[in-house]
Amino acid sequence: MTTETEVADGLAGTPGTIAPTPVQRVVGWMVIALGTLGVLMAINQQFLLNLFGFQPLGNAYLYYLIAIFLAVTFLVLPVNRQSRGPLLVLDLVLAGLALVSGFWLGAHGLDIIQRGWEYDAPPMADIMAGIMIVLVLEGVRRAGGTILLVTALLFGSLPLYADSLPGFLWGTQYSPVSTVRAYVLGVEGIIGIPMQVVAELVIGFVIFGAVLVITKGSDFFMDLAAALLGHSRGGPAKVAVMGSGILGSLSGSVISNILTSGPFSIPTMRKVGYPASYAAAIEACASTGATLMPPVMGTVAFVMASFLGVPYSTIVIAAIIPAVLFYVALLFQVDMFAARRGLEGLPREDIPPVWPVLKQGWPYLLSLAVLIFVLMGLRMEARSPYYASAVMLIATAFRKETRITLARAIDLMRDIAINIAGLVAVLAGIGLVVGGLSYTGIAGAFSRELLLYAGGNVALMLIAGAVTSFVLGMGMTVTACYIFLSILLAPALVEAGLHPIASHLFILYWGMLSYITPPVALAAITAANIAGSKPMETGFRAMRLGLPLFVLPFIFVNDPALIMAGSFVDIVFRVVVTVIALWAITSAFEGWIYRVGRIGIISRIAFGIGGVLIILPELMTSVIGLGVLIVVCVANRLLHRGAATPAAGLKEADHG
Repeated sequence: MTTETEVADGLAGTPGTIAPTPVQRVVGWMVIALGTLGVLMAINQQFLLNLFGFQPLGNAYLYYLIAIFLAVTFLVLPVNRQSRGPLLVLDLVLAGLALVSGFWLGAHGLDIIQRGWEYDAPPMADIMAGIMIVLVLEGVRRAGGTILLVTALLFGSLPLYADSLPGFLWGTQYSPVSTVRAYVLGVEGIIGIPMQVVAELVIGFVIFGAVLVITKGSDFFMDLAAALLGHSRGGPAKVAVMGSGILGSLSGSVISNILTSGPFSIPTMRKVGYPASYAAAIEACASTGATLMPPVMGTVAFVMASFLGVPYSTIVIAAIIPAVLFYVALLFQVDMFAARRGLEGLPREDIPPVWPVLKQGWPYLLSLAVLIFVLMGLRMEARSPYYASAVMLIATAFRKETRITLARAIDLMRDIAINIAGLVAVLAGIGLVVGGLSYTGIAGAFSRELLLYAGGNVALMLIAGAVTSFVLGMGMTVTACYIFLSILLAPALVEAGLHPIASHLFILYWGMLSYITPPVALAAITAANIAGSKPMETGFRAMRLGLPLFVLPFIFVNDPALIMAGSFVDIVFRVVVTVIALWAITSAFEGWIYRVGRIGIISRIAFGIGGVLIILPELMTSVIGLGVLIVVCVANRLLHRGAATPAAGLKEADHG
């Protein structure tokens, strides 16, 4: 599914395990009914169908969606995750209040605009706005956690005391009532850009991802990866990398990617000799790339397009090379690991033939082609996932194993409702952060001060931005972290002369590192649970495997050719140079060079330094780096210090 990450993925198991009591069955059907209503409303709005004469204004549509999916959040995420118990009544009350307040605001959408209720509203509007603020805060607590709630409260309350803050933090002060009106009835609060992006773009991709999973598209892509790479050295690991990359490119969700492909890929990797923690780390890193890999990136990519004021297809094009480079580096590492330890691929009899796999998977390839054509060719970004989903549903109906039955349709609507609910709950809360920084004027002042204190030192700003993104990524969803820093940090980076898209991608990449870096390492922990390995050990393994993810942002933010900003010759040259550099860096980490074999610690350090020199944008440093690589390779060949065969590498493996 196209949802973002921790939130929606964390929700995914809740209604699927509803206890078979009468009340909870009713709750389950309420979730499905609300999800169906929300999807129909989104389709009606997107295609201007005017069903039953209903075609709400933009702000009214957003209020209706918040009402529906905030109610779903309260129904699927109880106050106490350990025990639902009697608190179910409170959940039902909160869901009812969400529907009443949201639909009331939606019904008065025209009045809110025409009569300027953002500045002077009638008492009933103030009451409904106050209820909505409380519900949004509780929703963000349930879906995003305590840290995100505290963040929303801290920045959401800025207008109340902004005139008392020192220095550049000083801002315009609002009264409590004016603050509530601005956040709920204004266009820079809960119905601001983040919510607009969900309503206009993300819902369609959530539907597409859910249809892909329910029609067994994930099985096809894993089989295709196995058919292409399963027989090669360390084949199962390469299948995991390629399969997760393809599946992630269509889902955009890290955790659900692991839960979908991990139960197949991790045991298969262990079968051919990969340690449990290494197998889990490979799956975690490969699935983390789901947020990076076009054509369907995570929710954050849609938000990025909105903030930058560019078509989503522009973000997709810019992200292609960095995403591919990440997976190339990952393939280098798993192949070198297998070479050093003499690991083999899967037996031929366990590998499906390519042609039969392609024949069975034509519905998914066709729907992918439709998605890309409508998205990139016709530039109909918002409608592309709907067309692709329709094609997939029709094409898969020809086989009994993949066609949508009534039971699958119910599961499909449940999954869609839960995934959208997680996004709506979190992004409505993030709207308070965006509104607080915007209404007080602090966001612009912060960027100016950052630029001033950095003294024009771009490297210092990038390091500060990387650390901040990483720390915030530990407590927030990737989208929340990105939105926060895109307001505070990105303008300063752009003003310092960096490419706008590269600056925003830089923030995104560093914000998502918490997926594979302890102590959070959500992706690594999820994969470790499947592998039966130690979570922290898996996290550190994943961090080492994901090293290119740490390096790549600094490369493309200083070299826009890697985000397709430059001449064709420039782009090709920089891609080739970067691939060589990544090969050198991964060779240093794995202690293995192709055609040379195993290398010692001095050679590893020298090879790594050579890779770093190559990756720098200056031609002279690249030439010096290339020279270092050649010297190390020749020296090791002459001195026979590397293992010449996989068997030799296997004997020495324990000493590395």
